[in-house]
Amino acid sequence: MITDTKRRTFLASTIATGAGLTLLPSGTLAGNGAGAKLNIALIGAYGRAAQHYKNLHTQNIVAICDVNADNMAKAAKQFPKAKQYIDWRKCLDQKDIEAVVICTPDHHHAFISIWAMNRGLHVYCEKPLGDCVMEARAVREVYLKNKNKLATQQGTQRHANPNYDRVAELVKGGAIGELKDVHAWGSRWHKETAYRPAAGPAPSTIDWEQWIGPTQMHPYNPEYFQPTRGPGSGCLQWNIYQDFGSWQVGDMGSHVMDLAWNAIDADRPTNIKADGDAPNAEVNPSAMRAIFEMPANDWRDEIRLVWYQGGPMPKSPLKALDLTKIGHGVMFKGSKGVIVSDFNNRMLIPLGKDTDMTYYKSPTPDQVAPPIGDFQQQWFNACKGDLKTCCDFDYSGRMVETLMLGLAAHQAGKELEYDAKTGTITNDPAANALLTKPYREGWVLNG
Repeated sequence: MITDTKRRTFLASTIATGAGLTLLPSGTLAGNGAGAKLNIALIGAYGRAAQHYKNLHTQNIVAICDVNADNMAKAAKQFPKAKQYIDWRKCLDQKDIEAVVICTPDHHHAFISIWAMNRGLHVYCEKPLGDCVMEARAVREVYLKNKNKLATQQGTQRHANPNYDRVAELVKGGAIGELKDVHAWGSRWHKETAYRPAAGPAPSTIDWEQWIGPTQMHPYNPEYFQPTRGPGSGCLQWNIYQDFGSWQVGDMGSHVMDLAWNAIDADRPTNIKADGDAPNAEVNPSAMRAIFEMPANDWRDEIRLVWYQGGPMPKSPLKALDLTKIGHGVMFKGSKGVIVSDFNNRMLIPLGKDTDMTYYKSPTPDQVAPPIGDFQQQWFNACKGDLKTCCDFDYSGRMVETLMLGLAAHQAGKELEYDAKTGTITNDPAANALLTKPYREGWVLNG
C-alpha cells in the first residue's frame, strides 16, 4: 500500500471528486436480463472456484467437472442438482449448457476456452488464457470469430477496482506529460529446479490422467497442486513448472500487467529481450526481467514496457519511496512526472520545473469512467445482453501473448524481433519453437 500522502504529489484528493470510487455490489448493473439465469458448467469445481460460489448461486449451475472426487463432493454440496463429470470434454457436450466458468490448472485453460467457444458457449476463464504465445493467440482468434455471439472474460478481477481506471485517466490525460516507459513488477519467488519426483500411484480419488490432460505426462506427486495459502492457492505450486503453467508471468503478472495495459492501449511488442535466472527446461524462472518495445498508437509514441519478478526492480523516482515495499505495482514514467500505483492506490510525482502541474486539467465528472461493479456479474450481464466486458479475450489475449513472449525471450537468451500479424519471430526462425508447446497424442487444441 502507498502511504506517503504528505506531498501534494499524491492526487487522490484531486481526482476523487465525482470519480465514484466505491464498488457497486453485485446485481446493480443495468441490462441484466430481468430474472433470466444462465445455465453454467463449472469446470474445476473447488479451490479458486470456491471463491466464485456466492456469485454462481445467482445462476443455474447445471454441470460441475473436477478430476478430484473430494473436490467434486464439496462442489456437489453447493450445487446438488448439477450433473457431474471428470472429463471436461464430455461435460461440454451437455446440451443445456450456455456458459462455462473455468478454474482448472493453467495448462487446461486454452483448451477448454476454445472448445467451449466452438460450441457456442460464453466463457469466463481464470488467468492466464494460455501457457504460451500460440495458445494465447489461438484463444483470441477463436473469440474474434465469435465476438458478435459470445461474452468472454479473463479472471483478472482486480480490474474492477476503480483505481485501474483512475490511473488510466491520469496517464491518457497527460498528468505525467508524454508517456515514455512503464515498469511493472511482482515480488513472488520460488526455489524449485526440476519437476517433482514420483510419489507413488495417485489415490483412487484423483484421476491423474485427466489432471495431466493435454500436456506431457509426469508421475503423480501431490505437491503439484497442494494449496499453500488456503483454497485457491494451488496455482502457486503447479505454475512453477513449464508443462503446467508460466509462474508469475501468467499469474500475478496478469493482474499487474492489466493495470499497465488498461492505461497504455497496447498491441503486441515488436522487440523483446529478457534476463534473470539461467534458462531451465523444467521450471519457469523465479527471477526475471522482460523488456518489451511497444509500438506507437494514436495518442502516444513508442514506449518501453518492462516486467520484473522475483527480485529485480526498477529504480525509484524518489529516495524516500521504497518500491520494494509495494509487492505488486506499476510505475509510469513521463516527460513531466511519474505515477506509482498498486492495485488500490496511486501516487503522482511531478518532476523538475513542472511541480505546480499547471499543464494538467483534471477530468470532468463526465470524463470519469463509471464503476465496473462486480467483475463476474459484469460477465453474467454481458452473456444476457451486449456481450461487452472489460477483460474480454481480445484485450486479455493480446496482453497474455505479450507476457508469454517475455518467457520465450528468456528461454532464447537473446533479443527477439516479433511480427504480431503472423505470430512469428523474424530474426531467429529456430526460436519460433519457443512460442508453442507439444501436446500428448489425442489432445487437440482447436476441437
